[in-house]
Amino acid sequence: MKTINSICIIDDDPITVFGIRKILESVVRCNTIDTFANGQLAINEMKNRVATVQPLPEVIFLDINMPIMDGWQFLEEFIRLPIKKGIRVNIVTSSIDTADYDRWISYKSQTHHTITYNNKPLRKENLAEITTAA
Repeated sequence: MKTINSICIIDDDPITVFGIRKILESVVRCNTIDTFANGQLAINEMKNRVATVQPLPEVIFLDINMPIMDGWQFLEEFIRLPIKKGIRVNIVTSSIDTADYDRWISYKSQTHHTITYNNKPLRKENLAEITTAA
């Protein structure tokens, strides 16, 4: 079983967060799993970590439809942060809108981070595959 130091889940749906956490327990060892109910809380934490030189998560699970700050707005600010190390950002969505897929392609080409697009629900085999450091 692989080991990841830190994972971050950004999703406003507690059932999805619970499900991702439960599956993660069976596919990876992780020292820390932080959760945020919206992108604003998460980006504030990421900015704080960058400013105070604290470790960032190696893997992020990001919902795109959330209140206050959605996943796209989070991603927009996140890719502008002065982070040298690549981070795996797994977009996790139930959206079937092709505009969301096209938007992912656009963000993916703008950054050195690894950004994947995944449809809910996530399955154990999918989660094992996308839970690796970038």
